[in-house]
Amino acid sequence: MSDKPSGIQPSGRERHFKPDELIVSKTDLKGHITYANEVFLRLSDYSEGDVLGKPHALIRHPDMPRCIFKLLWDRISSGHEIFAYVVNMASNGDHYWVYAHVTPTFDASHNVVGYHSNRRVPDPKVLSEKIIPLYAELREIEDSVPNRKDGMNAAFAALEKKLSDIGLSYDRFVQSL
Repeated sequence: MSDKPSGIQPSGRERHFKPDELIVSKTDLKGHITYANEVFLRLSDYSEGDVLGKPHALIRHPDMPRCIFKLLWDRISSGHEIFAYVVNMASNGDHYWVYAHVTPTFDASHNVVGYHSNRRVPDPKVLSEKIIPLYAELREIEDSVPNRKDGMNAAFAALEKKLSDIGLSYDRFVQSL
């Protein structure tokens, strides 16, 4: 999981896609893109040649908490699905929010051989009232610790405590929004 190349900076402009559209991508076990549909390519402003074989982190927005990606990777690499709100960044720095459903892909022997992600338009009210404030808090924790990994782990612990305090698992929390 590498970070976005430093040459692209957030523009502050948001891109949108239609509620009936679905962003689809597939990756190998290391997170390198093996498939991206037209909606993915249009929103990210990359060509198929630009993304195939590249890390999915190519579209990672710097406002996205690393601890959420830790949770995502822990879950899917152990063979489980996850739903998550994610902010992505296009090649020109524009951003777009998605409600992602990420699943492992299995072979005939039930070994994880890759990952599949379907993303839909998220509810703007959920974003503005719940997700954006939560992610800002998590990023603040991550950024307050000099060591990136320690910061990610501190934010992950804070997220777990917050969920424990309200008596919900991460999955139940996301489903409740």
